[in-house]
Parts: sequence; C-alpha cells; structure tokens
Amino acid sequence: MKKIDLYILKKFLSTFFFCLLLLTVIVVVVDISEKTDDFVRSNLSTKQIIVDYYFGFIPRIDAMLFPLFVFIAVIFFTSKMAGRSEIIAILSSGTSYRRFILPYVVGSVFLAAILWGGYQYAVPRANRVWGDFEKKYIDVNKGAANTNSSYKENIYFRLDSNSYVGIKNYDTISKTGYGFFVDRFKKNQLIYNLRSTNFSWDTAAKKWNLTNVTERIFQEKTETVKRHDTLKVAYNFKPIDLRKDEYLKDQMPTPELNRFISLERMRQSESLNTLLVERYNRDAIPFSVLILTIIGVSLASRKVRGGSGMHLAIGIILCVLYILFSRISVVFATKSNFSPWLAAWIPNILYSFIAFYLYKRAPK
Repeated sequence: MKKIDLYILKKFLSTFFFCLLLLTVIVVVVDISEKTDDFVRSNLSTKQIIVDYYFGFIPRIDAMLFPLFVFIAVIFFTSKMAGRSEIIAILSSGTSYRRFILPYVVGSVFLAAILWGGYQYAVPRANRVWGDFEKKYIDVNKGAANTNSSYKENIYFRLDSNSYVGIKNYDTISKTGYGFFVDRFKKNQLIYNLRSTNFSWDTAAKKWNLTNVTERIFQEKTETVKRHDTLKVAYNFKPIDLRKDEYLKDQMPTPELNRFISLERMRQSESLNTLLVERYNRDAIPFSVLILTIIGVSLASRKVRGGSGMHLAIGIILCVLYILFSRISVVFATKSNFSPWLAAWIPNILYSFIAFYLYKRAPK
C-alpha cells in the first residue's frame, strides 16, 4: 500500500474507534440514568453492576450501532479531506476514483470481519450476561408487563416426525416441571402414550428424569401398560429448548443456533421465522458495513457548501431509513409468510443500488 492508502486507512480506523468510544460513553450514561432505580433496588455493588450488566450491555449495544459508527466515521473524516481539497489533489494526480476508495474498502472489510466474528460468538455470550441480569433485576420490576418469566405453562411441540410432547408447567431455573406426556402415532393412529407426574433434568446423565411414569403401548386390539417409579430418558430436547423467552435466540452462538433451528424446523415451531431472521442477520449486518462505507465516501468526497454538517445530516437520514427498512422487513417475516432471508438482506440489496448510484455520481 502507498503512503496515501496508509494515511486514509489510519484516519478511517482512528476516527471509527474514537466515534465508537464516544458514543458508547453517551449510551452508557443515558442507560444509567434510566435504570438507576432498578440498580438501587437490586442492592448490588458498583463492581457487580459493571461485571454482571455492562460487560454484557456494552458489546451488545456496540454491535447494534457498529455500522452507524463506521458510517459516521467515514463521512466525518472524508468530508474534512474534501473541505481541505485533499481529495481534489489526489484525483488530479491521476489516481482513479476506484483506486482512491481502495483503502476504504480494505478498512470496511477488516471492520466487517470483526463484526461478523462478534455476531457469531462474542455478542451471544454478552447477550447472555445482559439477558440474565435483565430477567433477574429489571424485568421483575415490570410486573404484569414481564414476558420473560422463568415459569412456563402449556408447552406443546413436535418431538420427531411421529411423536409429540406436552408439558403442563415447567420452571426454566430449577429445570423441573409436571404434567409431562409423549404421544406417538403411526398412520394417524395412536400407538404409544407416556405420562409422568413430575420430571427434571439430570445434569450429570444429560437425560430427563421422569417420576411416577405410566407407559401405554397400543396394538390393534390389545393394550400393554407399564408403570415405573422413575425412568431416565434421553429425548432430543434440552432445558434450553424449553425456555422460549425473547432473549434466547440472541444468546446462542451460531453453531448452537443452527442446531436449535434444525430442531425447531422439525418441530414446525411458530417461532421458526424469528430464529431464521436472527441467523441471517448475523451475516447481513456485517455486510452492511461495506455498503455504508461506499455510500459514505461517495457522499462525503464531494466538496459542498455546509461541509461535514451537510454530509452528516444526509448520512443520518440514510441510516434511519436503513433501520426502518430493516425493522419493517423483520415484522413481515415474523408476522406473515415473508422470506426470512429476504427480511435480513433486503435493506442491503436496496442500499447496494443506492451505493452504486452514488459511486457513479461521485466526483471523478
């Protein structure tokens, strides 16, 4: 790389990390002001709040705003370069515009790779820290509005292609419940039924421990009944599969999420589209870093009256519209039959056309 490439890349990354640090501090201060009462009620020390909450909250919020940080950084330092006529000098030296944006592309690919790796592994772990704190100390203060209770009722799902499981009550914290049954069918005829008064997860054996069990096996004209005081069974679902709270999909690393999606697809779960949108977003959001970088440099490289303020205003409007498109497509995917893949990628597809148009219109 040439000196000018290193200069642009250094400006790009230093401005980005400065914006990241500055806006993170602002977001944390606002969050502290909103949750002061909850922190006081929790009776936790400052160190516990930092470790048990903000060690999860900060990576989570930074990942959400990461593309916006990149966009603002690109517009800010590029408009400064344009205002000082540095871009005019670079292009006048015979450097093509395509060659000029090369360090921007290199920097955006580097940052997108960081964000992609974070979404696959680091951010889900941070979400787990944040979500556990929210459920224990924040959601409990919402009263009837709390939808993330550890106590679940009337769970019913498909176990495999011929079997179904029903659970009357289940506690996700103690991993115990009661009112458990399994029905197995063959050619629309019930051939097996199991009922258990109580059940719990055996962590050591990695199996479900059933108590007061009755098994019924139905033949064409006869019925066989077996009773057990206790019975250990290895079903293809685990305690995490029964949580069903809004934090669950965000807290699973991608390999674990892929496994969970496969099971939910087999079970024909109603929440399958929500899980698929989350999975596809983990690839789509990092890719948006590259698109927004090209849009940012194409906008800010033109010297205009109003300088960086005008560029930032246009950029923020485009970011708001990007987030709006993303939210609308997610709603269509989760509430209707809209493709989850399109829901995750349609903002990138639309903004790719905008990036191409602005690139073509950029000063050469």
